[in-house]
Amino acid sequence: MFWHVNDKDSGGVNSLGVVVPLSAAESKDASLSPLLALVASDMEKVNAQILSHAQSHVELIPELAQHLIDSGGKRLRPMLTIAAARLCGYEGNHHIDLATAVEFMHTATLLHDDVVDESDLRRGRRTARLIWGNQASVLVGDYLLGQAFRIMVTTGSLPALKVLAEAASIIAEGEVMQLAAAHNTSTTEDAYLKVINAKTAALFSAAAEVGALIAGRNDAEREALESYGRNLGVAFQLVDDALDYSGKQAQLGKSVGDDFREGKITLPVVLSYRRGDTEQRKFWKRVMEDGDQRDGDLETAIGLMAQHGALEATIERARHYGAIARDAMEIFPESDHKSALVDAIRFSVARAH
Repeated sequence: MFWHVNDKDSGGVNSLGVVVPLSAAESKDASLSPLLALVASDMEKVNAQILSHAQSHVELIPELAQHLIDSGGKRLRPMLTIAAARLCGYEGNHHIDLATAVEFMHTATLLHDDVVDESDLRRGRRTARLIWGNQASVLVGDYLLGQAFRIMVTTGSLPALKVLAEAASIIAEGEVMQLAAAHNTSTTEDAYLKVINAKTAALFSAAAEVGALIAGRNDAEREALESYGRNLGVAFQLVDDALDYSGKQAQLGKSVGDDFREGKITLPVVLSYRRGDTEQRKFWKRVMEDGDQRDGDLETAIGLMAQHGALEATIERARHYGAIARDAMEIFPESDHKSALVDAIRFSVARAH
């Protein structure tokens, strides 16, 4: 097979993918533990609200919602809302409501995503659509989105409601943009970044910004948290893109190459296609645009990414956006919450190591 890359050139390519090295500063002690400790008591209240508001007299709704709740996940987005509100000195309880709404919005997008992407697995478990069907998944996603807005209204904060409503609209636009770009190997890096800014970063951004809004802070702090969340969201997604082709994914017990099998155009593919020669581009068109995937194609794709440094470049871009997020936090005085939010950036990038 052509384009075989030896270990010396690839940094250690094998059938499981590439582990992209990070700097010692990034990988050392990169953890969500400080953030988890600070928000633990508030997140217990968020979890209780999630369970409460996922109930319905329509039997299928709590059953399907519970399936997603049980599947785990870090719940990073609601933690950002909690930590941002506390960073800004908020002492009330409405940040719990906003955090719950943020998580419901995220869960709704996961349900819709899996239908659009025709995904069979989510966090190592069968997707809801595979168990209950596409129609039920879409409708329960709509229900959870409706619940999110019901919860938002209880806060009485029109600015927070406005930010989250705009985020919901932007996320939907991102989904449509991704659908339009699906299987299109001609997608540019700029076009792809627009997709993830809408599809992923918008909710990270809103989750952080509403923390400042509920605390009644000034525009400078609100804008700083908006920038922090948006750039963290881009970095987070770029690392996810790289992980899908990485040996780290296998070490985490997750399947390597899900994006490849679904024909998703992510940044590693964009870069490999752009940097490849004519024959290599024919390969990408066959496997991504035509959907003609054969035994060994995933390994070939990983080899091409190694040859052209696509995974390393993707992580380097993630570092760049992480640095912007970190700089955005500099206007805040030193505190445990500020440190924990900065640590969340390091954790998000260091997942690739």
